[in-house]
Amino acid sequence: MDAETVAKPIDRRALHAWFSRVPGREIALAQRGQLDRVLSNLFGYHLVQVGSLGDLDLLSNSRVLNRNVIEIDGLEQDQPYPVVRGSATALPIESDTVDVVVLPHILEFEAQPHEALRESARVLVPEGHLVICGFNPWSMMGCWRYLKGRQQSAPWSGRFLALTRLRDWLALLGFDVTSQTACFFKPPFSNERLLKRLDFLDRIGTRMPAYFAGAYLVLAQKRVTTLTPIRSRWRPRRRLVAVGLVGPSARVADGLVERE
Repeated sequence: MDAETVAKPIDRRALHAWFSRVPGREIALAQRGQLDRVLSNLFGYHLVQVGSLGDLDLLSNSRVLNRNVIEIDGLEQDQPYPVVRGSATALPIESDTVDVVVLPHILEFEAQPHEALRESARVLVPEGHLVICGFNPWSMMGCWRYLKGRQQSAPWSGRFLALTRLRDWLALLGFDVTSQTACFFKPPFSNERLLKRLDFLDRIGTRMPAYFAGAYLVLAQKRVTTLTPIRSRWRPRRRLVAVGLVGPSARVADGLVERE
């Protein structure tokens, strides 16, 4: 993994504070709408959300029976679901037990994003689903991050993960990307009135590839590994007729008779 993909750990409280203000709040609400549509079509017994997205309830539209949140930020906010403290790179969950894992802007703020992704793959059952929210570096959000000189304040301190790289990582871990959606094609101005005037960019953006959006949501499914038995071509050697004695025998090969 190169240095460009590794993020230093940040104070995620600052990230949640950004999601409570303009323009973070607009992005968070847009992605909650995306999650509502995606999660309503996913089923199973266990869903795990790693971390949170501000103070928003992201799982209200899910049909999964048991929904849990892994608290990785040290927050004390109330959650409508059971909360377990843990880490994105060391989930306190047994392998192959979860049907859906939701990662809301986790990877770009982890020191080891690939390990966090691998850990999610570990706990998912075969054919389980992984839902990832992320910031796109090839967008106005990404340009803003560079203009700010990669400030240490959230979210600009994170390492935004390009969709192409994320898809490569998922393929290496045995996932198939089944869908991706995008939102927020505007510059991340903190002036709410100015952002409203730029709403037309979001309308135009719906007809553009997701690679230009400020934020994206990716849905991937864990592949089932199947083993196909292959018939062995090895044949045992012919047994002796009697100990120390070999009787005459014939071997047929390609239409010829050979005498041993």
